[in-house]
Amino acid sequence: MIVKMKFLQISGPETDIDRMCNQYLAKHEMQLENAIAELKTTDTLLPFVEVNPYRASLARAEQFCGLLEGELPAPDLTMKKEEIMSMLWDIQHKYVDMQEKREILKKQADETKESANALEPFRSIHVDLKKIADYRFLKMRFGRLGLEQYKRLDKYLFQDLKAIFVEGFRNENYVYGGYITANRDRGEVDAVFNSLRFEQISLGGNFIGTPEEAFQEIKKKQDEMKRQIDEMDEKMAKLMSSHAAQILGAKEQLKELADYFDIRKKAVRVGGSEEKDGRYILCGWMGEEDVEKFLQETRDDPDVMVMVEENREKFFGEPPTKLKNPRFFKPFETFIEMYGLPATNEMDPTMFVALTYTFIFGAMFGDVGQGAVLFAVGGLLYLIKKINLAGIISIAGLFSMFFGVMFGSVFGFEDVIPALWLKPVEAMTKLPFIGQLNTVFIIAIAFGMALNIMVMIFQILNAIKSHDLENLLFSHNGLAGLVFYVFIVLTIVLYMTGHKTPSNILLVIFLGVPVLLFLFKEPLGNLVEKNHKKMEVGKGMFLVQGFFELFETMLSYFSNTLSYVRIGAFAVSHAAIMEVVLMLSGAENGSPNLFGVILGNAIVMLLEGLIVGIQVLRLEYYEMFSRFYKGNGRQFKPFNHTKNNK
Repeated sequence: MIVKMKFLQISGPETDIDRMCNQYLAKHEMQLENAIAELKTTDTLLPFVEVNPYRASLARAEQFCGLLEGELPAPDLTMKKEEIMSMLWDIQHKYVDMQEKREILKKQADETKESANALEPFRSIHVDLKKIADYRFLKMRFGRLGLEQYKRLDKYLFQDLKAIFVEGFRNENYVYGGYITANRDRGEVDAVFNSLRFEQISLGGNFIGTPEEAFQEIKKKQDEMKRQIDEMDEKMAKLMSSHAAQILGAKEQLKELADYFDIRKKAVRVGGSEEKDGRYILCGWMGEEDVEKFLQETRDDPDVMVMVEENREKFFGEPPTKLKNPRFFKPFETFIEMYGLPATNEMDPTMFVALTYTFIFGAMFGDVGQGAVLFAVGGLLYLIKKINLAGIISIAGLFSMFFGVMFGSVFGFEDVIPALWLKPVEAMTKLPFIGQLNTVFIIAIAFGMALNIMVMIFQILNAIKSHDLENLLFSHNGLAGLVFYVFIVLTIVLYMTGHKTPSNILLVIFLGVPVLLFLFKEPLGNLVEKNHKKMEVGKGMFLVQGFFELFETMLSYFSNTLSYVRIGAFAVSHAAIMEVVLMLSGAENGSPNLFGVILGNAIVMLLEGLIVGIQVLRLEYYEMFSRFYKGNGRQFKPFNHTKNNK
């Protein structure tokens, strides 16, 4: 059902807005509207321009919450606002100090890692790096050569190149090492190595001992720095964990304070000066029951004035839509939201969808065992995870179990329990003119006809609520359409059951008159609504357009009714598919393969269950909703529901 909404204006001293929100408004659901836009006929309205003082602290609290690890304690909600700010500032100061120290250590660790990477290819070279760096007459350069260039190096060395090359590490692409030469020959030797594309690697001049000794010394420094970084991480984690309850509590309280303060974006100031001695005005929509409680709570508060405006939607647009259904039907609101929420002058189709969806699903997927699995699995997921689709599956499983009993099917076995009604594959009925036809097809079409009549009645009720005389009287889904369709259904039923059909005169009256009403719907609607609107097209074009629309209407009646055959088709196909599963698992031989039966049932539940679920939803949206439901309502969005959910 749709909750009846009322429009409220709340006002009071400007400095009292936070107290009012915290003490009264937070207990109720209210969709706030922009007061400046709603009260545009009032002069001297000023917006609130204050910056939210809680957002920065909230962001800091959320950052600290992201650093918490392990099982979290219950939030501490006993702190006052000043204590929260002081606590967060103290943690921030300590955290930033630790973070800076960690960054310094991390930078040093990265530098030592680069040095270690530079030294590693030369670890097998036994030279003292410090001494080489201090030589006056000799120079050694470290680097790497490509394998092809290294092979050419022998040629230059044999030609009495005044240099010695010491090889270190070698891989599939490069040879790492260093060459030693006298300072007086350095220019010539450097030129030769440059021509060989020697890539020089600088090791710096701060190493002591051989490359291996220097490398091991750096590794010790790396281990020490890693220990210090881990120690700093542990300190930061301990800092956060020791204040975990306070941080979590601060986040919740600051979120609440920030949301309350943001209410000012919707409010306006009236009168007053820079000293803030003016008044605030808040306006928005609230459910009828909440309005009564809110008025009762604020009755004796001299600083809160509440004014309820009746029938505001006549002048300021439609109120938002808030659905309120029993717990059993609540999950099906998901389907309504997917299609579109009802406007306030429409009926809420949630209960109708819940009953028809689960009933049709059960008829198309009738099996006691499989239905029980759907009911159990869906129910557990809904209870644990609160997934609405799981709740729908669970309820649909109940109807699958019901039709499983009616069809006598348990995990595809049809000899375990007797069928209380019929076997979908075997049941046949003889009809005049048609001959033998599967019984479930006939019942599915009859059920579809009944649903079509029901949704036409819903359309009539919606048209009455919205005072839409044109669609009420002359629409193919209104009274004219209802008379036309009911008479056709009655004629078909009488003929198929061997009874006398209505006379030609009755056929002309009950079929011809509605057709004329369909054709002249627009001018007749203008007439009854006293809307003197000129026709946009000529009479000839109007008749041509009306003819094609009439043809489309007749076709829609036929196709819409025939769509329900899929209910019987899936009931038969489900039974047939399970027969194939049991045949493949060897059940016909009296010794079924248990694994094959389980696997086959699992595949059928997953694939066919998904297909059936989609097909039923298609029937709901395209065959039923299209006849009576628009779904152009806007969602009710309360400003803050934190306290209500605690």
